[in-house]
Amino acid sequence: MSETSAQATAAVTEAAASGSWRRAGLAGAAIGVVAAGAAAGVAVERLTVGRGMRKKARLALDASGPYGSLRGVPGRAYAADGTELYFEVDEPEPDSGGGTGGRRRRLFGRKTPAPVTVVFSHGYCLNQDSWHFQRAALRGVVRCVYWDQRSHGRSGRGVEQVEHGRPVSIDTLGGDLKAVIDAAAPEGPVVLVGHSMGGMTVMALADQHPDLVRDRVVGVALVGTSSGKLGEVNYGLPVAGVNAVRRVLPGVLKVLGQRAELVEKGRRATADLFAGIIKRYSFATRDVDPAIARFAERMIEGTPIDVVAEFYPAFQEHDKTAALASFAELPALVLAGEQDLVTPSEHSEAIAQLLPDAEFVLVPDAGHLVMLEHPEVVTDRLADLLARTGAVPAAATVGIYGDTGSTAQPGG
Repeated sequence: MSETSAQATAAVTEAAASGSWRRAGLAGAAIGVVAAGAAAGVAVERLTVGRGMRKKARLALDASGPYGSLRGVPGRAYAADGTELYFEVDEPEPDSGGGTGGRRRRLFGRKTPAPVTVVFSHGYCLNQDSWHFQRAALRGVVRCVYWDQRSHGRSGRGVEQVEHGRPVSIDTLGGDLKAVIDAAAPEGPVVLVGHSMGGMTVMALADQHPDLVRDRVVGVALVGTSSGKLGEVNYGLPVAGVNAVRRVLPGVLKVLGQRAELVEKGRRATADLFAGIIKRYSFATRDVDPAIARFAERMIEGTPIDVVAEFYPAFQEHDKTAALASFAELPALVLAGEQDLVTPSEHSEAIAQLLPDAEFVLVPDAGHLVMLEHPEVVTDRLADLLARTGAVPAAATVGIYGDTGSTAQPGG
């Protein structure tokens, strides 16, 4: 355990002894020790720059970074429980001519088929902006829908969770995705793309609506995800540390979720500790672009602690291996970071083995947020999948928006 983590642990111990848990600063220390527990045995890099300077650096990165700035035509869908789900649509250019994704033309008094729509589902504690690079590359080429899962991003808080205290399930998320497709792409072929929890959402959709997959889905991409057995993941921790975290974390998150306002104040106070933890579990590249690391940190910071607590138990119960059969005859991409500590690459390999037409891509020196860490690889393989599905012609030009230090527009 690092010196920073040890200090957080000591603060919590002292707080418990004095009965002063309700203080915002010590609530932050409690969050710090949860993070430290989740990273037991991991050496968090010692921060040698002053706190004020680090804060200024974060503000500068927030102000200058172009990531997450792309916007589309907004829309809203409504889940079965009434939760408002926010999505955005990027339409293809009228003259793109990409597969069935170009401009509709009237032939003999009839319209051509509806364009292929690529629907992107993001992961836990993220939002639709996590697809920034892929979105930039595909803009104008193919019709794309990006949505925020319930209680994430611009979507509303889950009604079942807030009003009825019901836990979130992966099945609930599958139903949410169906609502988004009904609203944003009610007709025509669909390609489903999901990262981490988003991939699990895609599997839940297939489990609940195999007829939709059979009739309309023409391709699927599963990035850094799992079909089950997440309770066996060790997160890069020693056995003793993993067992301790599994034993106490659900209860701790539940308690902290009930004290969200105080915890959020303390969470900001322990921003430096969180930055180290987030970087460790998001990326494998040691010299990842600081603007990208900050972008990921900002998305995760934006997820309220009560939402974190609501979703966490769903992953332990997730098992959608059988649902993969719905995708067995489709063109598929299964991609993972070789050093992913959250959903290890072995889980992606197991998925690929059940999908005969899948391309399995293992990205070296990549962690969980592979689409941000190595966007050029993810974009390239996704473009190839879209060509295989007919969403774009093989000769179509898809912008390679892979330089994380570039602010150039796609195709520029």
